Amino acid sequence: MRAKNPAVTANTDRAGDNEQVNKVVLTGLMAALCYVAFTFLKIPIPTPAGGMTALHIGNAFCVLAALILGGFYGGLAGAIGMTIADLMDPAYVVSAPKTFFLKLMIGLIAGFVAHRIARITEDHDRGYVLRWSVIASIAGLGFNVIADPVVGYLYKTYLLGVPQEVSKIMATWAAGATAFNAVVGTIVVAAVYNALRPVLKKAGMFYRI
Repeated sequence: MRAKNPAVTANTDRAGDNEQVNKVVLTGLMAALCYVAFTFLKIPIPTPAGGMTALHIGNAFCVLAALILGGFYGGLAGAIGMTIADLMDPAYVVSAPKTFFLKLMIGLIAGFVAHRIARITEDHDRGYVLRWSVIASIAGLGFNVIADPVVGYLYKTYLLGVPQEVSKIMATWAAGATAFNAVVGTIVVAAVYNALRPVLKKAGMFYRI
């Protein structure tokens, strides 16, 4: 058996450490983008029973982070960014724990589809990447369309003590807004990710996922 070259091993370890640092930095950047997208690029909608929902593209950046960084880091970026946005807004502060869970799941699901099923790499052609980035978006955001009103109803009813009828009305309005956000978000993800692809390739940012 040929002995390992210490210099090669050291270089490999160093490259792995640099990649990890880059992922952490990009996770912070994507978290900031999620925060900005939700905080400054949303249309608030008061619900008839009280509370708020909103049209926004914050979830699109959760998916985009998962496509770039993988499900774990992408989901973490979305969860951190969107949770901070909730904590900074009195209208959403009580929803912060729910937001963290849902955005983390969006990233994990989108990342799983893109990187475990499709196994997107820098070698795939544009058509393949476009198709699977759309499918990954539909999977992650589709989960959110179903889970957001359901989890929201249970969270408000059983943890916050909101009356069931009121929670149902809030959940119904949230479902409509979330479905609209998912459609718009899928379009945004497909356009932005595929536009960024040449830049990612040039920068060597197709990480081992």
